[in-house]
Amino acid sequence: MKRTLIVRYGEIALKGLNKSYFEQKLVKHIQANIRDLGNTRVYKSNGLVFVELNGQDEEEVVARVVKVFGIVSVSPAWKVEADLDVIKETALKLTIERVKDGQFKTFKVESRRGDKSFPLNSPQICREVGGYILQGIEGLKVDVHEPELSIHIDVRDKAYIYAEKIPGFGGLPLGTNGKAMLLLSGGIDSPVAGWMMAKRGVDIQAVHYHSYPFTSDRAKEKVMDLAKILATYCGNIRLHAVNLLPIQKEINEKCPEEEMTILSRRFMMKIAEQIAISNGCHALITGESIGQVASQTIEGLTVTNEAVTLPVFQPLIALDKVDIVELAKKIGTFETSILPYEDCCTVFLPKRPVTKPRVERIKESENKLDVEGLIEKAIADMEVIKISAEE
Repeated sequence: MKRTLIVRYGEIALKGLNKSYFEQKLVKHIQANIRDLGNTRVYKSNGLVFVELNGQDEEEVVARVVKVFGIVSVSPAWKVEADLDVIKETALKLTIERVKDGQFKTFKVESRRGDKSFPLNSPQICREVGGYILQGIEGLKVDVHEPELSIHIDVRDKAYIYAEKIPGFGGLPLGTNGKAMLLLSGGIDSPVAGWMMAKRGVDIQAVHYHSYPFTSDRAKEKVMDLAKILATYCGNIRLHAVNLLPIQKEINEKCPEEEMTILSRRFMMKIAEQIAISNGCHALITGESIGQVASQTIEGLTVTNEAVTLPVFQPLIALDKVDIVELAKKIGTFETSILPYEDCCTVFLPKRPVTKPRVERIKESENKLDVEGLIEKAIADMEVIKISAEE
């Protein structure tokens, strides 16, 4: 009798001839997420993935496995011989464990018989096991419609008995949909945007802008902490820290005050694009939500995105702030994002930023600047920080 995790995937099953590629990616990411925990075994069989724990901490393994994109649920299970008496004893033991604190009064047994050579069919397994449990636990009742506890039995070459399905995040395995560069600030939105794109199988790298010494080292450390949280889902991240202050000073000196935000954003996009291309990325990711702030009008986003030729993914574009906050809490970035450290957008903040910029007017202002030289210097001076979940 072994403790084993049953791992289920969803969208991967629809991939037709490419299904095995996605399955292999999924297994590889599960293995990578738990490799440091010790001697576990991960393998796929007939539409499921199994993780044999071999004595490792079950809660820790489950906590890491459910963060792997592509997984829709995980069930800690007992793996036993496909023998009816063994199945009955194991199911009774599991039920006793689940009802011992008195929170469950009703139950039912559900079964699937993948191995058709097993002498009983699924309804017969349910009746036999359910009756055995009723005999063994006084006061427990059957409710096949709305049970408080469900005992599941999956008969294959072995039998798997379990009582819960822990939800995963779904999506697709990392790396199955290319690589993109995330513009990662210290706020609530951009970490969620990166997480959402990673959930669709996009490998994430990141660039962060600061205005040191106008912004503090602690502000940069906050972003590193956010990148570390993302790394628990997205794997290792290369964080490119770029000092935007020299560019902001030039804009402040030579351009209209109300254009500071939009011009700074265009520089951020241009720099991110060059870093992205040099890192083999094929798109940029930003955390805008339409209308949330002055620079996130349709006109503002049009002018900002016009600065680059790479596709710009904006997965939060139609979400309300409350929806974004709920996602941030769910993935664990919210508490770090709201720490009160300044970011580069607060430097030289105009009193009345332009909300409906025109590309022609903004380009006229850019022509007053040495755009290529400023970008080249910013990239030359940037710091590259390798972020991993284990740090």
